Amino acid sequence: MDLGFTNVHVLVTGASGGIGACITRLLLQHGARVTAQYHSKLGPLAEFVQKYPDSMNTLPADVTDEDSVRGLFAAAGKKWKQEVQVIILSHGLWFKDSDDLVDMVLSQWNRTMSVYLNGAFLVTREFLKYLRSPRQGFKPDMSKVSVVLIGSTCGEFGDEDHLDYACVSSALQVGFIRSLKHQIVKIAPAGRVNSVAPGWVNTESGKKIFEDKALRRRTLAATPLNRIAEPEDVAYQVLALASSTVSRQVTGTNVLIAGGIDGYVPPDPPDYKPKHKL
Repeated sequence: MDLGFTNVHVLVTGASGGIGACITRLLLQHGARVTAQYHSKLGPLAEFVQKYPDSMNTLPADVTDEDSVRGLFAAAGKKWKQEVQVIILSHGLWFKDSDDLVDMVLSQWNRTMSVYLNGAFLVTREFLKYLRSPRQGFKPDMSKVSVVLIGSTCGEFGDEDHLDYACVSSALQVGFIRSLKHQIVKIAPAGRVNSVAPGWVNTESGKKIFEDKALRRRTLAATPLNRIAEPEDVAYQVLALASSTVSRQVTGTNVLIAGGIDGYVPPDPPDYKPKHKL
C-alpha cells in the first residue's frame, strides 16, 4: 500500500535508537526523505546513509538545547530545499535504576523533564515556525503535515519503578497532543498530532531488562497476545499515524501498542512460589 510518503520530508529524532532506527528504515523504504537526528553516535544510521544516499540526511543535535534545535532545522531543509513536513519524536533516555520519589535526586527528575518535555517543546516549536514562515523556495506540502510522539504505557498506567518517566509520558500523550491538535491547524489546516504508547519492546535495552526472567514471566502473563513487541510493531503504527493517506482524519489520538495489557504489572509478592506445570 502506498502510504503517501514519496518525497515527503520527515524529521526523526532519536533516530539512532532501536525504535527510531526502525522508523527511519521503514520511511526510507516508503520513499520519504528523512532527516535523522542523533545525539552523538550514528549507530545503524551509517548503513542507511550508504543505502539511501539521496534520501537520507543525518544531523547531530541536542534536543534539550534551544540553539542546537534551531541549527537542526536550519540545516535540515537545505539538502532538498524543502522544509520538514512531518516530525516523529522518538528521542529519549532510560534510567535502568530509578529511585522512588522519596529518594530521587532533583538532577534525575530535571534531566527526564528536559529530554522529554523540553525536547518535545523545542523541536515542535521550531517545526511550526518553519511551517508558518518557510524559506523562499522551501515551501512544504501542507497537506502532509503531521506530528507523532513516542510515549509509553506507563503514561497510561503508571510505573512504580520509573515515576519520572511515567509523568512525562502522560504529559506528552495526553496534554501535549490534545492541546497541540487545536493549534497546529491554525498553521496547517490539515495538520495532525498523535502519539503511540508502546509497552515493553524487544530493543537492545529491552533484551537486557528481560534477562530478569521473573519480570518477563509476569509481563507475558498479563499480556493477552503473550508476546513482547518488536520495534517494527511500533514503527508500522507510527508510519500509519504519520501518513496523511491512512490517517488524515485521525488527530489527538494515543494508540497503545502493548498486546492488550490492561495495566501496571506489579512485582511478585515476597511469598510467591511459581506453580509447576503438571
